[in-house]
Amino acid sequence: MHAPVRQPEPIPSELLLLAYRSGIFPMADHRDDAEVYWVEPQERAIIPLDGFRLSKSLAKVLRRDRFRVSCDEAFAAVIAACAAPREEHAESWISRRIEASYLTLHALGHAHSIECWLPGEDGGEVLAGGLYGVAFDRVFCGESMFSRADDASKVALAWLVAGLRRAGFELLDCQFMTRHLASLGAVPITQKAYLRRLEAARGAPARTLPQAVISFAASGEGAGEGEGEAVGAGLGLGAGADAAGVSAGAASSPGKRIAQSLTQTS
Repeated sequence: MHAPVRQPEPIPSELLLLAYRSGIFPMADHRDDAEVYWVEPQERAIIPLDGFRLSKSLAKVLRRDRFRVSCDEAFAAVIAACAAPREEHAESWISRRIEASYLTLHALGHAHSIECWLPGEDGGEVLAGGLYGVAFDRVFCGESMFSRADDASKVALAWLVAGLRRAGFELLDCQFMTRHLASLGAVPITQKAYLRRLEAARGAPARTLPQAVISFAASGEGAGEGEGEAVGAGLGLGAGADAAGVSAGAASSPGKRIAQSLTQTS
């Protein structure tokens, strides 16, 4: 008989959040690594929430609503997709222990995902891309993203930035600079400067990320930031989205409202 697979022991959530509040985050050498090492980069990448670079092509994709976008509908599936092997990275830094730790944080309301969906052949939907990260105070630390369709991860990031702005967040951490992130407005800062920004972003935001994201689907055309708000997990226009808000929102699609939001200054 095969011995039962031993489930990894998650990093205690209190320790994990303390690390993030101190500018530190965990990584692992490979998927089955039982150990984690703590990273404190000397240079961080952040995307200023008023500096997201919305290209004409991405704005067009958003306005067409090619994807249905949701928040926290499939957190486990998103992190599993982010941890899957890729051509450029045979080994994932998202070990099973790290994955279990973020699943626990998600259950506590401190980790969120943005999902992009496309119609499936069987009449259902398929997960085309997304991202996840850790939320505390008015800070969101983006952890990883993936894409199975053109522009899916870019659309997820655009929705994230718009949601964070509407919710009243102050800091979007991207950890390491890449050419892809730089094309979307990411800038490098020193760890010392990052810690100052962490301190300045203490305190609760006006609303949670899921509340802010779903409001883009429920608010009507021309509604101001925070108007037409509907509270609920996920963006399926189900629980939490009242009929009046959905009806009013029919005149202007969610993607158009996202694009409009990102062209406005904070």
